[in-house]
Amino acid sequence: MNFVEELVELPDGRTLEVATLGEPAGATILFHHGTPASSRTIKSFAPLLERGSFFIVTTSRAGYGRSTRLEGRSVARVVDDARVALDHFGRDDYVVAGWSGGGPHALACAALDAPRCLGAVVLAGVAPMDADFDWTAGMAEENIEEFELAMKGGPAFEEAIAAAGAFLKVMTSDNAIDMFGGLLSDPDKATLASVEARELFAEASRHAFEEGYWGSYDDDLAFCKSWGLDPTSIEVPVDVFYGDADLMVPPTHGAWLSGHLASARAHHYQVEGHFSVWASHFDEVASALKRGLS
Repeated sequence: MNFVEELVELPDGRTLEVATLGEPAGATILFHHGTPASSRTIKSFAPLLERGSFFIVTTSRAGYGRSTRLEGRSVARVVDDARVALDHFGRDDYVVAGWSGGGPHALACAALDAPRCLGAVVLAGVAPMDADFDWTAGMAEENIEEFELAMKGGPAFEEAIAAAGAFLKVMTSDNAIDMFGGLLSDPDKATLASVEARELFAEASRHAFEEGYWGSYDDDLAFCKSWGLDPTSIEVPVDVFYGDADLMVPPTHGAWLSGHLASARAHHYQVEGHFSVWASHFDEVASALKRGLS
């Protein structure tokens, strides 16, 4: 798999956990993991390396894994850390990809780091919370409750995220399906049918809470306020993947992004969920990455 993980010191004194997958001779892909997760999520994307010459760079966002927390961060703030990670590996032009909660962070790079960022691929990514549709409609009850607490903030929200972190920190291949509860649709359960697939997700989840729950806490708060960018201003190509069976990020989010980003191309699958929308379509995802590089 050729997965390498290390720590990098940031200009402000924080530590950033970075990781790579693939051979350095490949084209650069910057990957933003979901919420909650960590740099180890890219291990699940190893099949991309069979479909193109890619060198995937990723980080554990501030507060996840072994990355130092950055309290009060916005979505846009991730771009500074992404630049440091890319510079650390001597990479220049890149295409950015983001899954789920990583989607907005990928769009931040597309909006704020052009022309270095050549294009973006958003996989089941969320839309801005102030978009003109019911943002939580269609989500599983677990997500609705979490974001209701996030929008209110305060001790109740922090307690809920702390409890979720303690819960997910002990995820294994044996209990992963049960831990996801009502968040998994049938296509997603099928994607996680193998022990190997479940262990990869479990590892990324456990590692997310290596040093606390702040990454997940700060992600949720960042989604509840201005991202610090206007996604409709993005000019580079953006491929948006979304499925109607997604109970974590409903298809209304993908439809909004596809309809409001002038450069967007939609990949809409009626029978796919939050995991299966990319795990069952690696060929299409690889083609979208190559489109951004062309």
